[in-house]
Amino acid sequence: MAEAYIIDACRTPRGVGKQGKGALADRHPQHLAATVLKAIAERNHLDTGDVDDIIWSTSSQRGQQAGDLGRMAALDAGYDVKASGTTLDRFCGGGITAVNFAAAQIMSGMEDLVIAGGTEMMSLTGTMAAEDQAAGKPPALIGSGNERLNARHPQSHQGICGDAIASMEGIDRKALDALGLESQRRAARAMAEGRFDRSIVPVVADDGTVLLDRDEYPRPETTAEGLAALKPAFAAMADWPYDDKGSTFRKQINARYPDLTIEHFHHAGNSSGVVDGAAAVLLASKDYAEAHGLKPRARIVANANVGDDPTLMLNAPVPAAKKALAKAGLTKDDIDLWEINEAFAVVAEKFIRDLDLDRTKVNVNGGSIALGHPIGATGAILIGTILDELERSGGRYGLVTMCAAGGMAPAIIIERV
Repeated sequence: MAEAYIIDACRTPRGVGKQGKGALADRHPQHLAATVLKAIAERNHLDTGDVDDIIWSTSSQRGQQAGDLGRMAALDAGYDVKASGTTLDRFCGGGITAVNFAAAQIMSGMEDLVIAGGTEMMSLTGTMAAEDQAAGKPPALIGSGNERLNARHPQSHQGICGDAIASMEGIDRKALDALGLESQRRAARAMAEGRFDRSIVPVVADDGTVLLDRDEYPRPETTAEGLAALKPAFAAMADWPYDDKGSTFRKQINARYPDLTIEHFHHAGNSSGVVDGAAAVLLASKDYAEAHGLKPRARIVANANVGDDPTLMLNAPVPAAKKALAKAGLTKDDIDLWEINEAFAVVAEKFIRDLDLDRTKVNVNGGSIALGHPIGATGAILIGTILDELERSGGRYGLVTMCAAGGMAPAIIIERV
């Protein structure tokens, strides 16, 4: 099997994902995607006519995010029309999946130069009607005829699933707040030390005005006392009736776990931030890289996909990581750096506990609690983040994984070269 190499990775800053508040919120999502596609081509002096495919991830493919954003953004970025593009959806896991698909195309020998990445503008998805947002919404709300799926696999809201898992695992509010606080601390340090500078590409208006050149969401002033004062975000939501039959999110979980008492621990300070952003990862075969003077930064070692219980939704990252390690013939002790998406603090906390990881190797530059989680783009962002940090720290192997709606998780292991 051929090798697939990462040549480069870049991303936009993450802007606050609220209309009227975020620096990017009035942009078209195509603008953000085109920003990173243009940058990845210019930074590497690509002949874009050589790009075999652009594999893009966008979770909420509605409104301005519909219509194959990968292809349209490439055209907007000035790519040769020969550079094809497609757009996929694995909910939160789409950014990793896009890179995995690109790597698989190269490793199979079918392609030589592929760009993977993703875009999500949560400032747009936040304005969509509930029935237009599939991820984390009860199937009874999403179109007609889905009651059968709901009966077979009850599915709740992600935040309430997070609370359910914390209740089930005995992970308390203090531990979750501590993880949230550490995410802010690490992100603040990373920004102050310029650890994101290599990857970040400023977003500019058509007239050249810089709209955003640094992550907008982090709150370095966060304190333990401030987090402790926040009210749980999902307690009331858990009992809202969403149909004329009196169904609630809590009932969805208790239909599968009738003896579970769900306590509520998560809030804005220990859950992922709502942001806008895009990221791109350039992959190439060994032959193409050598022929065109491209210097690989990392090698794709292994990737994996795992499904888990869709009712709890968030528990697949641990089995996904184990599957990827087994495919690579590695153990957890071989991994120098880990990125587990902080969708909710319990996801990262459970991951660390279940695998008995050294916390100093996990999310070393903060995570989505501090920096935000642009759903379809986050996986590609994390791959770039771990690549930069492997180079900065001199590490060899990095593993990236994340939970996704429907009870899934993709994973990838890369090796610095």
